Amino acid sequence: MSDGRGTTGTGRGGGDRLLAAVTAVRSAVATATLPLDLPGVEAARLTRSRLLDQLDDYVIPRLTSLDAPVLAVVGGSTGSGKSTLVNSVVGQEVSVPGVLRPTTRSPVLVHHPDDATWFTGQRVLPGLARVTGAAGAGAGSSSASGEGGAGGGSLRLVATAAVPTGLALVDAPDIDSVVASNRDLAVQLLAAADLWVFVTTAARYADAVPWDLLREAGERGTAVAVVLDRVPPEAATDIREHLGEMLRDQGLGSAPVFTVVESSLKDGRLPEAEVAPLRTWLGDLAGDAAARADVVRQTLAGAVDSLGRRLDTLGEASRAQAAAVGELSEVARDAYDGAQGQVERGMLDGSLLRGEVLARWQEFVGTGELFRQVESTVSRLRDRVTAFVRGEPPKTENLGDALQSGVESLVLNCAELAASTTARQWRSDAAGRALVTAHPELGRSSPDLGARVERLVRAWQGDILDLVRSEGKDRRTTARVMAYGVNGLGVVLMLVTFASTAGITGAEVGIAGGTAVVGQKLLEAVFGDQAVRELSRRARELLLERVAGLYDDERDRFDDVVAALEVDPAQVTALSAAARDLEKAR
Repeated sequence: MSDGRGTTGTGRGGGDRLLAAVTAVRSAVATATLPLDLPGVEAARLTRSRLLDQLDDYVIPRLTSLDAPVLAVVGGSTGSGKSTLVNSVVGQEVSVPGVLRPTTRSPVLVHHPDDATWFTGQRVLPGLARVTGAAGAGAGSSSASGEGGAGGGSLRLVATAAVPTGLALVDAPDIDSVVASNRDLAVQLLAAADLWVFVTTAARYADAVPWDLLREAGERGTAVAVVLDRVPPEAATDIREHLGEMLRDQGLGSAPVFTVVESSLKDGRLPEAEVAPLRTWLGDLAGDAAARADVVRQTLAGAVDSLGRRLDTLGEASRAQAAAVGELSEVARDAYDGAQGQVERGMLDGSLLRGEVLARWQEFVGTGELFRQVESTVSRLRDRVTAFVRGEPPKTENLGDALQSGVESLVLNCAELAASTTARQWRSDAAGRALVTAHPELGRSSPDLGARVERLVRAWQGDILDLVRSEGKDRRTTARVMAYGVNGLGVVLMLVTFASTAGITGAEVGIAGGTAVVGQKLLEAVFGDQAVRELSRRARELLLERVAGLYDDERDRFDDVVAALEVDPAQVTALSAAARDLEKAR
């Protein structure tokens, strides 16, 4: 089909291709998620919601059933007289008007009995249950397979021969209702219309709210007719001319305008002379297959044309969501990578040899004697060191415990800093703020992290002992290892692993330096200098590997929160592909 504004598929084959493309658009839009509260996301979510509604309520049903009756939705502001107008055009009360606001809570669809099959099912407005019969007429409910929607959750179907075949009228809720669900439903109904019959009054025809919707209708190419109600006879010409100017400004200059002068109602309906022009125009439309096709073609082409623009809007919002998700994950990754680097630096800068570790070491070697003799020979200290590593297990355990405690504190402190840093940076970002609020536990490490770090260090100590045993396999080395003991040499290897003195000042330098030299010479006496270098390097690698695994698990807490958002980066590609395929089908 083509209307000169844009093109849709021509012929049945073209229609099938277009339907397939539009169905693919619907799938891409439905699977796209926008969970992060980024700037502008509310507008994008509204675009997505309204796009899905129009695809489900109008575009797909209309493409599937091009010969279905024209759906004319009568919409307008509160108190504009929509229900009274519908009753007057039909010639009987099918929609209940009233003085209380809001009046029309559930939409009423009036159709010829022969057209019932088009509306009793879920072809259009599938989210609304179906109720049959005029309100207050004692009619019962029919198939109500819909989920229930806004504005009462139902669509009342009224069959009457007063409406010609090929046309259905819908009395919609107020577009400016005080009830948000009514407003939403009114907008949804307008998007589902082949023809929007906009009803306004002489007092309110310039109100901003309806003109926002009229502007949108003009942009989408929706067929529009305007009813100017309650017009003082003396002002009819001036008001009609001004309204015409406003319509032209919005690209709706071709919309027919019907004027209803201010009149007294009889039996709740307008005088026949006031509604006859509108009734005749609607009757002519219903009776002229070509005219109906023109209305459908215009509105459908406009709706399909608008899909591309709205897909672009969703694509931009989706890109922003995917980028924000990536940035949130990167913040956590950088924080825990930084923690890993801090642990590595802490292993090399000698800080683990402070305090308790140095005190325990001095119990065995004595600082003064160490500096007098360590440069000449290690043999004079060997008896004392041998006693340390073999003959005094309680003191060996004390030193091992001090080393274990130091490593645990280093790993724990770096993990806590990574957690707090990630949470702080998330909190300062629009995308992450809501996540931290919803998951306050992210600002701290896991409750069981202390126990896990303790197990990690003990496992690493087991790695150290395995290294010592593995290096002492040959007969000569085995004898030397047996002379000092595996556990004792393992503790000394831990000391050497942390024995760099960078960052230590004052007297501690000498003590730590002495620790390094004594430990180094002792291990060299057992394994040889090259083996000792390899042992200490491998010991550091094993600890860092275990810490990396631990920090990966901690970072996963943040990644799991991000993953739960279900923002699939592929949705950007899917939306773009759907837009391209739609353009080809058009």
